[in-house]
Formats: sequence, C-alpha cells, structure tokens
Amino acid sequence: MAPALRYLGGACARARGGFSGALAWGWGPAPGAPWPLGRGGRRASTSSFDVVIVGGGIVGLASARALILRHPALSIGVLEKEKDLAVHQTGHNSGVIHSGIYYKPESLKARLCVQGAALIYEYCNQKGISYKQCGKLIVAVEQEEIPRLQALYERGLQNGVQGLRLIQPEDIKKKEPYCRGLMAIDCPYTGIVDYRQVALSFAQDFQEAGGSVLTNFEVKEIEKAKESPSRSKDGVTYPIVIRNTKGEEVRCQYVVTCAGLYSDRISELSGCNPDPRIVPFRGDYLVLKPEKRYLVKGNIYPVPDSRFPFLGVHFTPRMDGSIWLGPNAVLALKREGYRPFDFSARDVMDVIIKSGLIKLVFQNFSYGVNEMYKALFLSATVKHLQKFIPEITVSDIHRYF
Repeated sequence: MAPALRYLGGACARARGGFSGALAWGWGPAPGAPWPLGRGGRRASTSSFDVVIVGGGIVGLASARALILRHPALSIGVLEKEKDLAVHQTGHNSGVIHSGIYYKPESLKARLCVQGAALIYEYCNQKGISYKQCGKLIVAVEQEEIPRLQALYERGLQNGVQGLRLIQPEDIKKKEPYCRGLMAIDCPYTGIVDYRQVALSFAQDFQEAGGSVLTNFEVKEIEKAKESPSRSKDGVTYPIVIRNTKGEEVRCQYVVTCAGLYSDRISELSGCNPDPRIVPFRGDYLVLKPEKRYLVKGNIYPVPDSRFPFLGVHFTPRMDGSIWLGPNAVLALKREGYRPFDFSARDVMDVIIKSGLIKLVFQNFSYGVNEMYKALFLSATVKHLQKFIPEITVSDIHRYF
C-alpha cells in the first residue's frame, strides 16, 4: 500500500523516495498537548503521528474528525499553515447549504450533496450551531428559461431533493414579495450556515477524541526519511518526513492532503500528480444596504445555463442578517487573494504556463468578458439583478471587500 494518500481526486502515489508498508491501528497518541481553539497551535519539532492531514480547512478537519472517531487508537495530526483554522475557502464562501438539485442524477456529487445537506442539519442541531433553513427560489424571468427550469425540477426529483415544487407568479410573490418571475422552483430544504463555525466544531470534536492540531506549520517538503534521527525511538515506524518553512518536521506513517487552493502543489510534494491545476477565481459580491434588506427573504437564484461553469448572479442572505448579491466570477491574480489588487507573481505564472486557462478562456470567452464588465461597472450588475427585483437601484448596494 502506498503511504501518500491524496484526498482530493482520490489519486495515490508514494511519498518522494517511496516505500511499501501497511497501516497499523494500535499505536498510542502523539506527544504534546492538543491545540487550544482560538489561541494558536502546538509547535512541532519532531512530533510523530500515524496519520497526518495537511490542511486545516473544513475538508481537512472533517476528514480528521471522521478518521479519529472511526479509529480512536490512531494518533492523528492536522497541519495548518495559518495561525488559525478555516480562514481561507471555509471562511470565504456564501454559506449556502445546497440541496443537491443541480447535479446529474445518480452521480457522486448528487448523492453527496443530498446526504450532506441532511447531515449538516443534523450535526448543527446536535451541536447547537445556528443555521437558517430559509429556502431557495430558482426563478425563470424569460420564457426561454422555462424548459430549462422544468428539466432542473425533474433532475431534483430524481436526486431525491426534499420538498421541491414548481410554482407560478402568484406563489412566487407569497414567498418573495418583491421578486418577479414567470415560474420558479421552490426548494425549501436549502439553508445557510457559518461554515467556519462548523469547521471549528469539527476541530473541537477531533481534539476531544485525542487528535492534535499544529498551526503556523506551512508544509515545504514531504519525503521518505533518509535515516532515523540519532537516539530516536521511532526507528522506521514513521518513515514519512514533513518539513515546514521554518525547518521543523513531523513524522508519520501516512499523509492525507486536503490543502484547498494549494492542493495541486501539496499533491506534487507528496509524490502525486498535480493535475488538475488550480486556476483561482474570485467571487465579487455586492451587499444590500441594511435599510433595503426587506427586499429579500431567502435565496433567489437564476436558472443556470449549462453552457457555462457558474450558477450566475444570485441573492444570498447571510447568518449576520446581511444580503449578498453576486458573485461575478473574476480571474484572481493570487490564490488566496480576496481583494481586486492582491497579486502573486508565482500564482500568475502557474496559471499562464501550467493550467488549462487558455482553453477555458476560449470556451467561455463571451461569458468571461461579460463577468469582467459586470465586475467593473456596478450598474451592469444592478441591471441584471433588476430582472428579479426591479426595486433595487445602484444607491441600494455597495461593494463587499
């Protein structure tokens, strides 16, 4: 069995240098105290674990939690490059609990989304995590959209999405008094939650079960140990060495990489194939001013166009009471760049040289130009939003950064 397991994509390969071995289930916990939530992480110099998970976002923490609850005898560590957990993709998303309506029937995405929505509601109820099951309307505003809307409704039924209804204009008004439309799918099972709060709860579960979290640990190298450290009792029990940018190292039997926007680079470090490469896109959102929040009660989405890889501009309520409008999908110049002028030369060069960006641009050229135009000119985005809620004006919104 190969020791380096790439979580995202399911590809497996040997750690650099390679060796064969079996995963044992009876070793004791790693040394040192667990990471105190909200106060930084335990530092490492020669910590050893049965399994190390690279990435302290919601995917890495969910994986760590599931693994330690199923196999409590394992010593498991999570490595996170930031000082806090879940601060990137987990903390920078719209917070929607999707119901599973969009995906191809019988596909893994459809099954996981439907099951995942049920599980997230169940987990939040168990842990007392706040959420709102505010529902979603997918609204057709043009006659040509109605056949696509009806096909999407049938897809949702095949996927087992709960409570779906096709509704007419009078029922649209009952759900969203300020929204206009010819027909809509009412999807009451859609909700919203703060996913960072969920991720931190996963981390707490993981630690209470005996897991360890090391923050400020940015992985630089993953390789097979060339020799055991002098006077080390580990011997060849932990033959994978993971080093960070400060020269500290962690040893383990197996490594699972859940590195988000750096998943391709960490995969390559672990000896796996880096494809598909990450091409970062930033979602540019607008925010409805507080005095205009009454215009939107739940999620309002357009009918998606299957020719393009995005769902389109939509209305999204947030757990803090704000209403997000968007996003426009804009090519980012930095993988973790959340502002328009954030820039990384390495990230830009990777996109140009190593990714399939050119193919993507040619396949979606007109759509991409339109997204850039809407990102630059507020009035263009507002014009699109007015198809659904005509009362919205430019003075009712501001940019979110």
